[in-house]
Parts: sequence; structure tokens; C-alpha cells
Amino acid sequence: MFRNVHALTPDANHDEAARMDFVRAFRAHLSGTIMPGNFSLYEEKIKPAIEKETGRPPQHRDEIRKKMMSEPYYQLWSAMTRRSQEMMWDATVDTVERQLPDMIEAFRATNGGAGGSLELNPDLEIPRYHTVHDIHIQPGGYHTDQVPDDITAGALYETGLQMYMAGAWGPEGDFLGHMLCNGMHSIWPDFQPKRILDMGCGAGNSTLPWARAFPDAEIHAIDVGAPMLRYAHTRAESLGVAVHFSQQNAECTDYEDGSFDLVVSHIMLHETSKKALPRIFAETRRLLRSGGRMLHFDIPRGDTLFDQFMHDWESYNNNESFARCMTDIDLVAEAVKGGWPTDEVGLELMKSNLDATQRNYSRDEMSFKSLAGIRA
Repeated sequence: MFRNVHALTPDANHDEAARMDFVRAFRAHLSGTIMPGNFSLYEEKIKPAIEKETGRPPQHRDEIRKKMMSEPYYQLWSAMTRRSQEMMWDATVDTVERQLPDMIEAFRATNGGAGGSLELNPDLEIPRYHTVHDIHIQPGGYHTDQVPDDITAGALYETGLQMYMAGAWGPEGDFLGHMLCNGMHSIWPDFQPKRILDMGCGAGNSTLPWARAFPDAEIHAIDVGAPMLRYAHTRAESLGVAVHFSQQNAECTDYEDGSFDLVVSHIMLHETSKKALPRIFAETRRLLRSGGRMLHFDIPRGDTLFDQFMHDWESYNNNESFARCMTDIDLVAEAVKGGWPTDEVGLELMKSNLDATQRNYSRDEMSFKSLAGIRA
């Protein structure tokens, strides 16, 4: 299942690899074959029932949820999808824990030969939206240190990602970074940033495409999770890519005013909070030079009520509590709250080109909504 991509790529033994392959195939089957049946159930039974009872079409996704929750087919898909997520972590934990001492030694031996750096802040207050539960039900979430110099969170995340997305994001899991970078080139073809910040970088898999696309630029990346950043730093150095990682909250960083040409994030926003959004956009604006650009994009929320209902599954079943709120949030309005003039911000759509086994909750092409802005 895994190629030896970098120094921290897990070396799964026969049984571990077999379990991972099964989970990956199981999730692909659920997404590509079982999940679409929910759409047929809705069109053929649930929607007509609501129209008969109320004399009108459904008006809110929660109205659909009330009916769908009692349907055996939906219950089966939902239970199996939740179980596949648990199985994904069960399959991953064994491999990571077995090799954890060696991975930690690899981190300690990293000498910055690629030109990157790592700065941790043990006094950083981890925001409640990270501590209230383990995001994605990943054991320990993104921020928990299990042992000194821990890198478990990053190792679990990157290994699990290959199963979660059925390999769609490539051997380095860098699909989102490439998609946003390519989208930026489409929007601003002549823009050549010299200093770039990736907010909520996680394991760094979406950060590296920016460094490779702009080899003369200085790349910085922040996250609140120390074990994620240790992993990301070791990973980047092993791949020969210079990135300066720092443990910081995107709501309030220690960088100087006007110190970046470009600030980006990759599906970070739905893992924050309603209060955090305008703060993040305000901080983005503070950090940008005149003429600097921002691109914050997040997971699709669906264009129809039923699509939106399906995407809400993550909030109810996978510890993504804020994700469902994003459906009703106007990102441009939140940016305006953060100090952006309305004529400097707008939304851009970027197509993913994922196939049916990789869409999880949608029958159709998934487009990622990106908040784009140019600071005057």
C-alpha cells in the first residue's frame, strides 16, 4: 500500500499491510457502491414523503435528517462508514506504535540540512476546538504528546489519509496543495510570491507543493499541534524541502505586519470555530503586504439540501462538530468582519476531479470553495 516516500514512512509488515489494504478497499466500496444508494432512497421515498406530509418540498437538511435516520439502508451505510473510520485507526496504530522509537530518533537526528527549521512553543494554549474531542476520532487528536518528542499525530494522520482517500491524494498526500497552487495560477497567473505562509499545516503534506512550485520563495507553516510539526519538519527535511515550521495559532501569530506575499490554508477552517474565523481572516490581512494575496479553501458542503445533509455526517459521526456550521456561513462576510473591504475579497471554485470511490458523500464532481483576497 505504501511506498518508502520519506524517512517517516511506516514500514508495514505483511499482516499490517493486509489490514490497511482491506480498510482502503472497504472505504472505497462504501463510497463508490453503497453511499449512492442514499440518494436513490431520498429521491424515491423520503422526498415524496415530506412533500405529501407538508405540501411542499423539503426546506432544510435537518428535515431530511429526521426522516433518513430511521431508514435501515442509511443506518447500515452510516454504521459501516463509522466502523471503517475506527478500523482505519486500528490498522494504523499498530504500525506506528511498533516503529515509534525509530521515528522519534529520526526526528532527533534531523539537522536541517535541507534548510528548514522547527520552532515549538510549549506554552501555547491549544484552542478548545482541538481539545474538546479528537478530530476525525484520530487517537489523541492533532496535539497530544504521548511521549517526549512525539510524532505520533503526524504519522497516524498521513498513514490514515492514504486509506481515507483511497490513495487519491498521491503517495505524498499532497493533492490539496497542488490543487490550490494550480488554482492560484489560474486566478493570478503572473503572481510570484517570495514569502508564503501555510496556516494549519498539519503533517505538511499540502505545504511542500508550494515550496516546489516557488523554489526561490521562503516557506513558513504553522499549526497548534507539536507532534504534527515534529513529524512535518522531519518529513520535509527527509524530502529535501526547506520549510520553516512554527507552533502557532492562526488566530494570532508572532510574525511582523506585512511580512508575507501569500497566506494559504487547506481545509483548516472547518476545524476551527465561528469566533475563530474572523480572527483568522484579520490575522491574514495583518500579515499580508500591500498587493499580497490570501487563499483559504475548505471542504465542499454540497449544492443541494440532500448533499448538505450527507456532508453533515462528519459532524455527527466523526468529531467534526463545526463542519456542519460551515454550510450556512458566508466566508466573505466573515472576512469583512475581520477587516477586509468587500471589494478585496470573493469566492473561487476549484474542481477536484476525484472519482466516485473518493468523494465519500457526493455523487457529483466536488468543487472546493476558496476565499480569495488581494490586500490593497
